[in-house]
Amino acid sequence: MPPPLVYVVFFLAAVVIGRFVPLAPLPIGIGIGRTLGAVLALSGVAVSAWSIRRFWASGTSIVPIRPSTAIVIEGPYHFTRNPMYLGMLLVYTGAACWFGLVWPLLLAPVLVLVMNLAVIGREERYLARKFGDEYRRYRAQVRRWI
Repeated sequence: MPPPLVYVVFFLAAVVIGRFVPLAPLPIGIGIGRTLGAVLALSGVAVSAWSIRRFWASGTSIVPIRPSTAIVIEGPYHFTRNPMYLGMLLVYTGAACWFGLVWPLLLAPVLVLVMNLAVIGREERYLARKFGDEYRRYRAQVRRWI
């Protein structure tokens, strides 16, 4: 499953759960929720766009199933090994705040666990095999998320 779809599936699952097990909306008010949601979502889009531009500049594909041709360590990759996934998490969290939904926030740790085990772990094993010590050094210096 493509990583962006994982985020969408989790969000939709949270909405469905909320229909059957309703929770009170976030206690931050509509104005604050919308402002916070917009800031988080726009930050996520900006981080993701910055990350994608760095991939393009390095001549490697952003599509996880395509072969990597370079290790990208500039820009946001200097702070996190997975800025695109972090960006998607910010958009996901921002959408939850915008709509005042609690279930997506409650499922966010499970989403991060699924991403770590099913997506990022697999990608990191591939990169370690492909780029060896160069990737291992990078992995030792930069955190997975933040």
